[in-house]
Amino acid sequence: MSTLVFLHAHPDDEASQTSLTMALAARQGHRVVVVFATNGDHGEPAADLPAGMSVVTYRRGEAQRSAEAIGTHRVAWLGYADSGMTGWAQNDHEDSLHAADLDEAATRLAALLDEEDADVLVTYDDHGGYGHPDHVKAHRVAHRAAELAARRPRLLESTLNRDYLRELRNAAIAADPASALDWDPDAPGDDGRPIGTAQSQIRYRVDGRDLIAVKRAALACHASQTSDVGMMLAIPEQFFTETFGYEWYVEPGRPPESGGPLDLWWLDDAP
Repeated sequence: MSTLVFLHAHPDDEASQTSLTMALAARQGHRVVVVFATNGDHGEPAADLPAGMSVVTYRRGEAQRSAEAIGTHRVAWLGYADSGMTGWAQNDHEDSLHAADLDEAATRLAALLDEEDADVLVTYDDHGGYGHPDHVKAHRVAHRAAELAARRPRLLESTLNRDYLRELRNAAIAADPASALDWDPDAPGDDGRPIGTAQSQIRYRVDGRDLIAVKRAALACHASQTSDVGMMLAIPEQFFTETFGYEWYVEPGRPPESGGPLDLWWLDDAP
């Protein structure tokens, strides 16, 4: 059995992006660890936030409940402040992940990798999916931490399949033009690039549709984040399953397959 460490920028990113992969791994007997690079302190305050409780404490509780829903064995934190969105003043705050020294942050993560004797480290693609500064920094931290770890883990990058999302959007518009989605996967993200990765560059697809209820449950644990999580959970169930039922990965150093992403459980596909 293997130990998989998932590095995410904020609590709730694990639910939307890799919860199916995490749940499948846990159910196959692998050890699953999630590490949050930031404390999510610039997230939305919960409507029921108790007097005297911080957003950070509240969101830590949500992250723990999400871990229980997924089957995650351990939740860990690198200890950085949320950097906010691109261009926010918080980007340069001395405690933010965005402003953190790369080697310092990577050393913190490498210590966790060594403690867990991690076989696999999962992070984001090179532009964090859509250019969010914390996602981009998490990508860089993970790559450096893999170099610093006593035993270099296999490195995988979670991404979005831009071509698949375009197909879904076009199909939805064709079926009901009045309900045309105002979200375009080819529109520029925070970094000016379209979101995610072209399918031709993706190596793996994880089909987690049978466990889609787990993803919905994990997202529901982060209900305080109404703008993002609330929007996702409001998507009709069938469309939600087709949109969020697959998770996609790039593996640095291993080229994509000519026939498209490998529809395999990638832990069984040895390097």
